[in-house]
Amino acid sequence: MNIKGSMNKYCPKCHKYTEHTISTYKKGQDRTMAQGKRRLVRKTKGYGSFPKPIQHKFAKTTKKTALNYKCKVCGFVFMTKGMRLKKLEVVRA
Repeated sequence: MNIKGSMNKYCPKCHKYTEHTISTYKKGQDRTMAQGKRRLVRKTKGYGSFPKPIQHKFAKTTKKTALNYKCKVCGFVFMTKGMRLKKLEVVRA
């Protein structure tokens, strides 16, 4: 699915319709000192198998893609709910 790189949308900070740039949401880097990561490292250290089951069969053929909207006036960024798409392309025009 192709989406235009910018569109008019309601900005909750400006309280009016302004132009927004669109980009896809990307997950940030994991924190290495988070409690869950430290616990996983401790469990997987040494001889032994992985502590959690590794999922090999997937029921879904698509993933949910969330969109980031950035207001060109005030710079406020907000996200939308994810929609199921096989492929998303943001067209800059």
